[in-house]
Amino acid sequence: MATKELNISPVGRVEGDLDVNVFMENGVVTRANTQASMFRGFEIILRGKDPQAGLIVTPRACGICGGSHLYCASSALDTAWKTQLSPNALLLRAIGQGSESLQSVPRWFYAIFATDLANKKFANKPLYAEVAKRWSAYVGTSFQQGLTASGRPVEIYAIFGGQWPHSSYMVPGGVMCAPTLKDITRSHAILNQFKNDWLEPMWLGCSIERYMQIKSWDDMMVWLNENESHKNSDLGLYLRAGIEFGLDKMGQGLGKYIASGTYLHKDRYNNPTIEGRNQALIQASGFFDGKDYHAYDPYQIMEHVKHSWYQNAPAANPFDEVAPVPLKSSILENTNFADKYSWAKAPRFMNQAVEAGPLARVIMNANPANLPHQIQDPLFADIMKKMGPSVFVRCLARLHEMTRLYMNLNDWLSQIRLDDEFYIKPVERDGRGFGATEAARGALAHWIDIQDGVIKNYQIIAPTTWNVGPKDENDNPGAIEAALTGLEIEDENDPVEVGLVARSFDSCLVCTVHAHDNKSGKELVRFKL
Repeated sequence: MATKELNISPVGRVEGDLDVNVFMENGVVTRANTQASMFRGFEIILRGKDPQAGLIVTPRACGICGGSHLYCASSALDTAWKTQLSPNALLLRAIGQGSESLQSVPRWFYAIFATDLANKKFANKPLYAEVAKRWSAYVGTSFQQGLTASGRPVEIYAIFGGQWPHSSYMVPGGVMCAPTLKDITRSHAILNQFKNDWLEPMWLGCSIERYMQIKSWDDMMVWLNENESHKNSDLGLYLRAGIEFGLDKMGQGLGKYIASGTYLHKDRYNNPTIEGRNQALIQASGFFDGKDYHAYDPYQIMEHVKHSWYQNAPAANPFDEVAPVPLKSSILENTNFADKYSWAKAPRFMNQAVEAGPLARVIMNANPANLPHQIQDPLFADIMKKMGPSVFVRCLARLHEMTRLYMNLNDWLSQIRLDDEFYIKPVERDGRGFGATEAARGALAHWIDIQDGVIKNYQIIAPTTWNVGPKDENDNPGAIEAALTGLEIEDENDPVEVGLVARSFDSCLVCTVHAHDNKSGKELVRFKL
C-alpha cells in the first residue's frame, strides 16, 4: 500500500503561517504534522523589563485578540502585586473581553470558515446552491452583512478602552477609564443595533429569548423545523448543510478539553489570588478527560520542546520555564517530521494532550458541579453524547456562544455604578503572578515572575499553542494533528478537508509564534510559500 505525503504550505485563511504535512494511504490521513513557521520572541523581549511592560507589549501579540492578552497581563500583575479590584473594574474588564469575543464569531464564520462550504467538493449536495449564494467569499449575500455586523461589538470596547485593537486600559488595580451615562447608553444602543440588524433577523431568524430555550439536540431540531424563519436563517442553513456535507463525520480530535474560564464575578474576585480564581469565574474553567471533570490548575501545565525548534530541555511548568534557546538556521533547512518541526511548543495538562476553544468552553458550561453564579447550559453535554466531537460540533459550539454573550454584555453594562471607583492604586512588589482568560479561540494564560523590580520570566500559552502544538516528549500528537488523522481527502490537489479541520479550530499562529529580531543579521529560517 503506497503512502503519499502531502505538504500544504501555507494553509490559507488562518491567522498567521500554518503549514500542514500529512501522510495518506488510499486517500486517508494516517499521520499529520502541524508546523508553526515563525519564531515568537515575546518572552525574550519582556525579560528584564518593567513589570508593566506586558500591558503594552503583549496586546501586540495579536491583532484580533489583543484585549484578551491585556486581560491576562493585568490579571497576572494583580496576583503578583496583591491588588484590590472594585466591582466596576471587574465589570469593565468583562465587557472588554466579551465584546472582543462577540465580534470574532461572525468574522470567523463568514471570512474564514463558511467560504469552504462553497467549494466544488460539495457541488452535488442539494443545499450547495444556497450555501454558495450566501457564503461565497465577497459576493455571498450574507458575507458582507456578517462582516459588517462583526465590527459593532468592538465599538463598545473602544468606548471604554480608547481604541481597538491594542488598547491598554486594563491595568493592575482596575481600569484607566471613567465612563459616563452617555457611554453606557451608547453601548446599549450598539448592542441593540447588532441584534436588530443581524443577530436576530439574519443569524437566528427568531428572538434571542426563543433561541435560549434550547437545552438539548432534540430541542435544537424542534427549533429548526418550527418555522421557515428558523430553517432559512444562516444558523438554520449551517445546521442543515453541516450535516448534509458530512462535517459531523470529520475532525473528531482528541476528545479531551481544557478551558481556563473567564469573566470574573464583580463581587467574588475583589482580592485576586491564583487559588481563588476558579471559584470567582462566571464561565467555568476545567479539564474534561472524555469522561470526568477535573479542576483547572495552572501548576498542572507543562510545556514540551522535544519536537520544537529549540535546544532540548525537560518539560516544565511556565513558572519554572526558561525561555528556550532557538536552534541555528542550518539545522532548520531540512525539516524532519520525526524529529523537530515547529516553533510552537507542546503544552500538556496532567500529562495529556487537550483541545482548547469554544467546544471546551461549552463542555465546561455543562458541568453539573458549576456554582450558582456560573453558566449552566446542558446543551453540549447532550450533543456530545449523541454525536461526539467533529468539525460540525466544534463550530456549532462557537456559534452558540453569541446569544449568551449578547445577554451578558447588556447585563454587565446595567450593573456599572458611575459613582463608585474604577481603580485602586496597588503597591508594586516582587513575586509571581498568573492571569488567564478565554480568548475567542480558547484558553489563554500569562505567567510572570518579578525579581528586583523587573521581569525575570514571562511566559504565554495561547489557545493555538494548545491546538497546533507538535507532538510531546512521548510522541503524542497535538489537537489538530489528532483531528486530521483518519481524515478522508477526496482531491489531493484541492485538500479542502484539511482546511475545514484547521479552520474549525480558527488557528491563530500570530499568537503562537512571532518573528524575533536579535540584530544578528543571520537568517533564522526560510519559508516555502
